[in-house]
Amino acid sequence: MPHVTIKMHPGRTEEQKTRLAEAIAKNVVEIAKCPATAVSVAIEEVQPPDWPEKVYRPEILEKSETLYLKPGYNPFQ
Repeated sequence: MPHVTIKMHPGRTEEQKTRLAEAIAKNVVEIAKCPATAVSVAIEEVQPPDWPEKVYRPEILEKSETLYLKPGYNPFQ
């Protein structure tokens, strides 16, 4: 039962968010070998000034052992 949460800055249309969710779900089904009915995708919009403390610190710095793709930036440097 894969569930994917995408956190990103606001600014995409509902169509873009739907297309992104569908593309991610398709890849999850293909790679994780699970039924499409088992996959869910959520999108959470985070304002740019809030990103460092609401996303980067708790999701990237404090959970680095769970990251399979690390970002190439650090807002604290």
